[in-house]
Amino acid sequence: MRFTLADMAEVFKKTPWLVDLQPGGKYVAKHFGEAGGVPALLRVLLDAGLLHGDVMTVTGKTLRENIEGVALRADQDVIRPMTNALSPNGGVVGLWGSLAPEGAIVKIAGMETIAFRGPARVFDGEDACFAAVSKGEYKEGEVLVIRYEGPRGGPGMREMLSTTAALYGQGMGDKVALITDGRFSGATRGFCVGHVGPEAQAGGPIALVRDGDVIAIDAATGRIDLEVSDGELAERKKAWAPHKTSYGSGALWKQAHSGRFSWRSRLSN
Repeated sequence: MRFTLADMAEVFKKTPWLVDLQPGGKYVAKHFGEAGGVPALLRVLLDAGLLHGDVMTVTGKTLRENIEGVALRADQDVIRPMTNALSPNGGVVGLWGSLAPEGAIVKIAGMETIAFRGPARVFDGEDACFAAVSKGEYKEGEVLVIRYEGPRGGPGMREMLSTTAALYGQGMGDKVALITDGRFSGATRGFCVGHVGPEAQAGGPIALVRDGDVIAIDAATGRIDLEVSDGELAERKKAWAPHKTSYGSGALWKQAHSGRFSWRSRLSN
């Protein structure tokens, strides 16, 4: 089954933000469990027509049968009813534009501002960005771009958390934006855009960004744009080449050359 980012974006739009959990919300997982946990949340979603109750589960029962008798408790405010959702839309938004023709993802749950525009400061890899942030080598209002961290560029698309944690530790988490072709932890806070596609290693526009280029992000309209002319980008592309990988074999070599790792060949040997 083909399931694209556009499909995910439609799900995000239709599904409200119902659970008041950190980092965007107030409570932690312990409170979620005490309030009824996943069964209670499933009950709210099922009653709203957002789930298919007739699907079979690993219990041998349907989803509807699994949560029969479960009700949303009135003495808690961790899990909200549909009539009192934290937001009418999900906490994640799909973005498209000249910087991400194949899309990107930004988590807006708990954010006061969902638009950002500023000059880029570019880093090839998270380690370089983390080192610069640790030394304070960036400015308020900038868009920090971490590239070559995608499935092929990493290779492997590792989770990135250290840079965002460092920014918040310096009190700058909401004063800069962070964009990457890699992925973030679910605990990431701030204006962080991930999964930018095509990734840098595949020659996507993010590979052509230079320090000082202006980048505009608007989660309300679902746009992420690099304010550089097509002609200029075409000239930059002529001088671009993918990074060389240090892996000569194995799973990460396959990642670097195809963006995926297939177990089929391994299992057939």
